[in-house]
Amino acid sequence: MFPTRIEIIPSTGIVDQVQALVPLTTTLTMTCLPHHGIERTMRTSVELSTLGYTVIPHLAARSIHDRAELTRIMRECDGAGIGEVFVIGGDRKQPAGPYDSALPLLEDIAQYTGGRMRAGVAGYPEGHPTVAALDLLDALQDKKHLATHVVTQMCFDAPKILDYTALLRREGVDLPVWAGVAGSVPRTRLLALATQIGVGSSLKFLSSKGTLARKLLSGDRYSPHTLVAGLENQPGIAGIHLYSFNNLDAVPNEAAASSTMALQPALIRGAAREH
Repeated sequence: MFPTRIEIIPSTGIVDQVQALVPLTTTLTMTCLPHHGIERTMRTSVELSTLGYTVIPHLAARSIHDRAELTRIMRECDGAGIGEVFVIGGDRKQPAGPYDSALPLLEDIAQYTGGRMRAGVAGYPEGHPTVAALDLLDALQDKKHLATHVVTQMCFDAPKILDYTALLRREGVDLPVWAGVAGSVPRTRLLALATQIGVGSSLKFLSSKGTLARKLLSGDRYSPHTLVAGLENQPGIAGIHLYSFNNLDAVPNEAAASSTMALQPALIRGAAREH
């Protein structure tokens, strides 16, 4: 089974839900949504880390108010045994403080922690709705010496992820790539929650991005079985970053292979083998 990390939204009651359904050996990543703020991200991350989970909080640069707040966040991470973060620019329209993008935040994290904090950065196999492809690549080049891995935005096409990974290698970006994959989730729930995790604008053009995406938007329930199989054992792919949308309900793994609900709990169980 592929190493798998589960992305969690820090909503009310999620700690109890995770405890009930997700093994302690599973690595969790914790979103930072503009309307939640970074405080909720850190509070939930610290609580789950204290319970024994490996947790990777998302730090949205544009949501951090000042460098003193970043110092507090780094101290909270240190106190809770959190050794890795995922650094993004964030969807907030106006920066809350001095960080308008991921790069200066990565630089300060490296300085404040003496380079000890591992940091993931975002990658975009299908491009970005508002940023040119060359600008995205230049930004990643600027960040690669401060990062330990790349996490791709949600994608529904294994060849696109593999082509993107090959492009990074040709351009000298040798960071491991965690492939962003949607878990088994109802189409309506995916559409409702997508904006909250930063892929809402990309859904506007997903219908032109391949058969799987068209099926997702046309009403068929999406299952990532085929996508994951196409990525396993491929060079440069470190594992799966599963966008769970907090859909953590356990489903028997003995369900038929065609059951689209069977994969997500199977991936969650498989994630226990990452460490």
